[in-house]
Amino acid sequence: MADKVHFELVSPEKLLFSADVEQVVVPGADGDFGVLPDHAPLVALVRTGVVEVYEAGKVSTRLFVRGGFAQVTPDGLTILAEEAIDLATAKKADWQAKLKDAEADIAAAADDTQRLRAETRAQAIREVLDAA
Repeated sequence: MADKVHFELVSPEKLLFSADVEQVVVPGADGDFGVLPDHAPLVALVRTGVVEVYEAGKVSTRLFVRGGFAQVTPDGLTILAEEAIDLATAKKADWQAKLKDAEADIAAAADDTQRLRAETRAQAIREVLDAA
């Protein structure tokens, strides 16, 4: 039995995380699930939430994901996320400023399309702030 599971988190922009770890807890569409070494093969949808990476029996890394899917194979766990952010580098003040800008865009929207885009962006920012 292996003592580590290889985990990679990939977003459209980059490979955000790649390491051998003790455990990963994934926010699955049907509920959170943990992946340990020698986990059975699995493909699952990922919902918006926080991926928790465990080392030395505790959470060592928290990664925000929005959508995507997870695949467990004998080689490890790979999450392909629509969007991913390392919460250790997400500065709350920066995200609060982005939210303020999005809310200003909502108020200044000239039509329903602009308003919907700004509201969608504001909701996405709120999800990051809630996770941080």
